[in-house]
Amino acid sequence: MGWTIPWYSSYGSDFNYDYQATADKERRQFVYNYKEQPDLLEDEDSTELPGFSCFLRDGDQVFHTYSTWARGTDTTGSAYSFLDLTALGRQEDWEEPKGRAPKPHGADPTFSD
Repeated sequence: MGWTIPWYSSYGSDFNYDYQATADKERRQFVYNYKEQPDLLEDEDSTELPGFSCFLRDGDQVFHTYSTWARGTDTTGSAYSFLDLTALGRQEDWEEPKGRAPKPHGADPTFSD
């Protein structure tokens, strides 16, 4: 679609704790997949857990639009799968809201036009 998408790491921040993707005995953080799981770590002190969170920025405002963890991450296998989780989707002609993002070319999965 002609987008430039920057990728960022959450390393060294509280992001993974805020969005329940890190379980840590020291922080007593044992919530995962929306429920308390006190035995989550077993013999480990901390661990990273699978999860996705999507956000939408409108000017200076950022909205948390979607999160899933555990088995909810199994369905993603391509860039299109990730775009389908976002608030604006793939920005194909039939999607709403129209005109929200620049349209460099049509919805062609071969990227040939």
